[in-house]
Amino acid sequence: MSNALVIAHVTQALALLIESNLGPEFGAAVKVEPRKPPADPPADPTVSVFLYQVTPNTSQRNNDLPTRAADGTLVGRPAAALDLHYLISAYGEETELVGQRLIGAVVRALHEIPVLPKDVIEQAGERPYLAGSDLAEAVQRVRFTPTVMDIDEASKLWGMLHQTPYSLSVVYQASLVFVDGREAPVPGKPVERPVVRVAPIGAAVPSGAGAGAKAEAGTGARSGSGAGKPSGSGAATPSRPAAKKAAKTPSRSRRKTTAPRPDSGSGGNSGKGTES
Repeated sequence: MSNALVIAHVTQALALLIESNLGPEFGAAVKVEPRKPPADPPADPTVSVFLYQVTPNTSQRNNDLPTRAADGTLVGRPAAALDLHYLISAYGEETELVGQRLIGAVVRALHEIPVLPKDVIEQAGERPYLAGSDLAEAVQRVRFTPTVMDIDEASKLWGMLHQTPYSLSVVYQASLVFVDGREAPVPGKPVERPVVRVAPIGAAVPSGAGAGAKAEAGTGARSGSGAGKPSGSGAATPSRPAAKKAAKTPSRSRRKTTAPRPDSGSGGNSGKGTES
């Protein structure tokens, strides 16, 4: 959770992170300042960290769920998810390529440490103007990612800096930064009595089955015999052919017994009648 000081805190922490990781080749002579590029380029080795744009984070924009109940009670603290865009410029003696060397050191530092460490956040928070910032307690850590800015975008950006000459720079995006609301939500009511219920699950019934099949499936689920068996309509299918065969068997025997028989006096005719 972060309050409104988080934006300034991230800027100060980024400048401190760059300053402490420039490397021994520069020593302590490099100034890292959280400010816009100077109109008068300094001759001493200097790095400026300029926050030129703040945009809503597109991936978290719709994750802020409704924060109030139907009666207006606050149930969740609103939080604005932001991305911070930084222009990092380097200055120094041109004959010794100090600016290019500084840019290389900045890229190396942010590539090795892309996530803002907690100790750097705490050290940056010691400034009097950042008193009360709670960035160090935030669950989401700030990550720095290099971004591409083409010539047109760079010319527009430097054009907005009135009477400021261009200097070699890199652009980084800091994500994800949350700015939380000030009002605390009402805590939820405690659970008075936990309730655990067990409900039976009916057997699978085809979508085209009738009401009788659904009733049989429910009966099987309640008795426990329906588990692992097909639905009611499918289970009754094998018994139907057996019933038909049993009904046909006695009808044939009745036809044989009621067939007309010849006279008992003629043995030859009786034999023929038997064969037919």
